[in-house]
Amino acid sequence: QVQLVESGGGSVQAGGSLRLSCAASGDIYSRNCMGWFRQAPGKEREVFATIYLRVTTYYADSVKGRFAISQDNAKNTVYLQMNKLKPEDTAMYYCAAGVSISGLCSQDAGAWNYWGQGTQVTVSS
Repeated sequence: QVQLVESGGGSVQAGGSLRLSCAASGDIYSRNCMGWFRQAPGKEREVFATIYLRVTTYYADSVKGRFAISQDNAKNTVYLQMNKLKPEDTAMYYCAAGVSISGLCSQDAGAWNYWGQGTQVTVSS
């Protein structure tokens, strides 16, 4: 079992920054993929940042160059630094843990095993 707890969400004006944290506990070392998903009202949950084996990262085009995912092994925490935030970044943000056998973290939310409760990010124009 893996438990994930997100924090750091909030409201910010466009152009601002936030840093989300995802504290992991339990059998986290059995999961080689950590990821951040988001879901806006009326839309599907989408993956936009993943990290494989604590090193290899992936970003969706919508956040590339603005967001950065990182993992602190000592603290069992995954971070998401979000800069230059836009109103379209407004969503509920979720941390997830999963396993990849291909070397690439899945972009299918259904393939991820564990989820946090989510943290709201609201960006105003």
